[in-house]
Amino acid sequence: MEYKDYYATLGVKKDASQDDIQKAYRKLARKFHPDVNKAPEAEVKFKEIGEAYEVLKDEDKRQKYDQYGSAWKRAQQTGAPPPGWEGINFDFGGMGGQGFGGGEFSSFFDMLFGGARRAGGAGAGFPGFGGMGGMGGNPAGFRGTGGDSEATLSISLEEAVRGGKREITLSDPNTGQRRTLSVKIPEGVRAGQRIRLAGQGQPGMGGGAAGDLYLKIEIEPDPRFRVEGSDLHTSVAVSPWEAALGGDAEVQTLDGPVRVKIPAGSSSGRKIRLRGRGLSQAGNGTKGDLLAEIRIMVPEQLSERERELFQQLAEASSFRARA
Repeated sequence: MEYKDYYATLGVKKDASQDDIQKAYRKLARKFHPDVNKAPEAEVKFKEIGEAYEVLKDEDKRQKYDQYGSAWKRAQQTGAPPPGWEGINFDFGGMGGQGFGGGEFSSFFDMLFGGARRAGGAGAGFPGFGGMGGMGGNPAGFRGTGGDSEATLSISLEEAVRGGKREITLSDPNTGQRRTLSVKIPEGVRAGQRIRLAGQGQPGMGGGAAGDLYLKIEIEPDPRFRVEGSDLHTSVAVSPWEAALGGDAEVQTLDGPVRVKIPAGSSSGRKIRLRGRGLSQAGNGTKGDLLAEIRIMVPEQLSERERELFQQLAEASSFRARA
């Protein structure tokens, strides 16, 4: 399998922080977005950047990538080490330090979404041992509550803003049986929040109740918008004469393009606020706003006439940008 150096793709070091990785992605995404960069290779580069960021922004995926390289996805999907890694043992704790290969004790969540983390304390990592620490066996007549589990649910920005339903499929690692659950995504959900599915976690012991499954929300990056609290941020490109004289421009929203007024005398960085176009705010039923930041664009190549007019403007104007 061809090795892809995701760190090199984003231009960061292997020990880069999550904040540095996010900043590098945003910078490159703006540079190579097909709507901005018309070079033939821009779209391919944009996809490579997105692929690298999708892995490195997630702590679990990044850990598997650092460990297995290009085979990380197989390890995540199957719950078992990829070919060539079978002899490596993993210590899951709670059993006197005894090592186990990625086998039956980790199979439930390795089968579910791959690389998910288990919630709970000692013993929570072993099916049917909820509340029993590391004790083995099943005393006669004992009924134990199953442990809680956690996985990541990746949703689009549109789903986060509007809410909706998503179906997920779980597979029982012991029987192979699959079951489909319908998950309700709340309107205005934020990254990092969790959705609780009661009774869908680790099975209980001796007929005891199952634990709960918690789905931690992750919002997929959208090259058009940036989320800050309840607000969405985007940009709108305007020409120098539109910025100076004012005019109309089209701004992209999640509900489609909207025409806005560009105030005369606008400089780069000025923001136009579209109220109620953001995420729902918890508790008060209102929505955040969409803020479109003005970016003044100039032609890379000027015609003779354009150059002449700009030269006349430079000679006639008393305005000094760096005064």
